Amino acid sequence: MNRFRSRLLFALVTLIIVVLVGLGILLGQLFKSFYLNTFNQRLIKETNLVTMLVEEENRLSPELQVKLEEISKTLSARISITDIDGNVLYSTAGPTFSSEGSLQHTIGEAVQKNKARDRIFYEQDEEMFYYGSVLNRNGNRDGYIMLSTPIGSLQNVNQQIWGLLIASLGAAFVVILLLGVKITSRYTRPIESATKVAMELAKGNYKARTFEEHVDETGMLSQSINILARNLQDMSKAQEMQQDRLRTLIESMGSGIILIDGRGYVNLINKAYKDTFHADPTEYLYRLYYEAIEHKEVVTLIEEIFMTEVNVRKQLLLPLQIERRHFDVYGAPIISINDEWKGIALVFHDITELKKLEQMRKDFVANVSHELKTPITSIKGFSETLLDGAMNDKETLEYFLSIILKESDRLQVLIEDLLDLSKLEKQGFKLLPSYIDIIAVLEEIIFILDGKAKEKDIELIFFKPSNELFLFVDAERIKQVFINLINNALSYTPSGGNVTVKVMDVGENVNISVADTGIGIEQEEIPRIFERFYRVDKARSRNSGGTGLGLAIVKHIVEAHHGNITVDSKLNKGTTFTVKLSKENKHLQ
Repeated sequence: MNRFRSRLLFALVTLIIVVLVGLGILLGQLFKSFYLNTFNQRLIKETNLVTMLVEEENRLSPELQVKLEEISKTLSARISITDIDGNVLYSTAGPTFSSEGSLQHTIGEAVQKNKARDRIFYEQDEEMFYYGSVLNRNGNRDGYIMLSTPIGSLQNVNQQIWGLLIASLGAAFVVILLLGVKITSRYTRPIESATKVAMELAKGNYKARTFEEHVDETGMLSQSINILARNLQDMSKAQEMQQDRLRTLIESMGSGIILIDGRGYVNLINKAYKDTFHADPTEYLYRLYYEAIEHKEVVTLIEEIFMTEVNVRKQLLLPLQIERRHFDVYGAPIISINDEWKGIALVFHDITELKKLEQMRKDFVANVSHELKTPITSIKGFSETLLDGAMNDKETLEYFLSIILKESDRLQVLIEDLLDLSKLEKQGFKLLPSYIDIIAVLEEIIFILDGKAKEKDIELIFFKPSNELFLFVDAERIKQVFINLINNALSYTPSGGNVTVKVMDVGENVNISVADTGIGIEQEEIPRIFERFYRVDKARSRNSGGTGLGLAIVKHIVEAHHGNITVDSKLNKGTTFTVKLSKENKHLQ
């Protein structure tokens, strides 16, 4: 912008100089012409006056000569009288000439050139200015009166005029230049500031502002620039906020998202997609979809959307590393308001857990049906046999009734376990915690199950610390946990084995382990043992009277106490269940 100001000042200075020089030349010529006219008029009057004086005398007397000398001094001009041919008869003292002959020559030449004129004439050479008049006596032309004055006076006056003009116009130039600089600065500064702000706005700096100093066109320009900057800043903030919201929404979605442009290049993948498919953005972004995506099913779905331009939804089973996962894939074309094709959006909903839950539900229904059907079928079959006449045999009657009672107890236990599990999974389920001595509770459980251990010739061992251990828990639920664990250990441990219950005080927590020397569990089955109706050894479990719900109930009770249960097992060597519980259990207080 300094170049703009310099150019403007240069143009202004050039214009001022041209105007002032032209004005100076014009004024100089006007002043010179005015002075010359005034000078000529004065000389004419003076020449007429001298001519009238000389014409009053018939001859050139000494008195006349004295008067002419005085007049010459007064007028600062030499008075010369010539005859009719231009010969100088008399000349007063006055300005000197280069040579006396030059006076005679100049006056004679002037007379000869102006004989045709009746009154006034003048000639000018390099030194003098001449004015002449015809001298008439008695009605006849008797000679000429010549006044000669040096032209130096005219030159001096001309120099003074030009000096005055130069000084005046120079002062005017300085004043106009200062005013021009001030006015230029006043009007160019807002323009420069507005230009700088406009350049900053073009760079994306919407915080830039200019000063609003004057209420005129430049002030309106600055005000408009500031309004534009504020509007751009507000729009930028709104756009950034919208982009942040959109980015946060896309990145925080639990479903994977892919955006593909109209040419088939991948433009965006969100965090869920990267985490689910272990995708490297450098291998996906700005690459063609059929090069970046390795699953043929997804590529086929994208091609279908490209060809049909309609929404497509499919459930796909895709291999991911060592597992296979189910996805509900929803694809939609992106079409602008002007019906312009923009690309495709794909959303991947991971429904693997839903599929597992659905399968678990199916298994649960099948298992419940099977578990209920078995005792009901037994009860019905034996009842029909008794009604057909077997009740007449007392021994047969007692045997059948005992079986019916056993199956009824089994059915009752199954129903109670289902009710317990339903209560534990209910959202509003609440525990009734209180401080209990866990050592005393475990001793009571061991005393209850000691008879079963002796029947199977299993040694039931209890390791406990010397001091008391109090826990803030629901006593009945915790008792149910360890009855299930110890009962399972006894059920799956062959005769001659042992079951060990061990309590360990570990600071703010208590670890209680139940270890057996039974059949053990295979490693791939360990993650499933807490599922409902899942049995490691189905025949042994059913013969032992188990419902397959015990460990599911155990896990729910432990988690309700904000505890943790872990399993460590080796096939044919035994299994160890470890329950970790907090002493104070602040979550329940």
